[in-house]
Amino acid sequence: MNTKKVFLVIVGAVAVGLFFYFDLQRFLTLEALKANRQTLMDYYATHKLIMIAGFMTVYIVQTALSLPGAAILSLAAGAIFGSILGTVYANIAATLGATLAFLVTRYLLRDAVLNRFGSKLEGINKELEARGLNYLLFLRLVPLFPFFLINLAAGLTRLPMRTFFFGTMLGIIPGGFVYVNAGASLATIDSLSGIASPRVLGSFALLGLFALIPVLYSKLKGGAQEK
Repeated sequence: MNTKKVFLVIVGAVAVGLFFYFDLQRFLTLEALKANRQTLMDYYATHKLIMIAGFMTVYIVQTALSLPGAAILSLAAGAIFGSILGTVYANIAATLGATLAFLVTRYLLRDAVLNRFGSKLEGINKELEARGLNYLLFLRLVPLFPFFLINLAAGLTRLPMRTFFFGTMLGIIPGGFVYVNAGASLATIDSLSGIASPRVLGSFALLGLFALIPVLYSKLKGGAQEK
């Protein structure tokens, strides 16, 4: 690993270390968001561009470094910007952050990630290399694997970056909208677990199956030809 890569890895590691050392996660809780919502909305009313840029920067960094807090940031997007604009801002930021994590894994941390998560990522890697966009959409729509693990897994494959970018952007729209829309009615939320109900998860699963239809068709067709 050359000097530039080592420097970037050190910067990322220091950023993650500072996040936990100063317990910044305490600001990314439902209680903290409720307590500070009015202050954030008042600031947004007078400094719209700064607030949008600041929110997206925090979301991008959080996602790129695989830090906790994505659900709270999505709720915050709805609470501050409303359902539609909040979904747009959160989606763009999450996609950019995920793409950065994808690139960091591919070009800087490949060996370290394989050593740490190799056994867990083997199945995902195989399907991403073979099925590309359809399997990525399935993974994004159906919450079988943590968001950050998908970013890491995709970075270890030969999946093109543009496929990862657009597959992520499209695949996270439904789930992102659920959380952002919930954030627009923040006062009614008592816990994060109640946001994604079994009915909502079932809908995501159905969407995910639609994304896999071309994959299933090709497998069935290949099996029939072998016979």
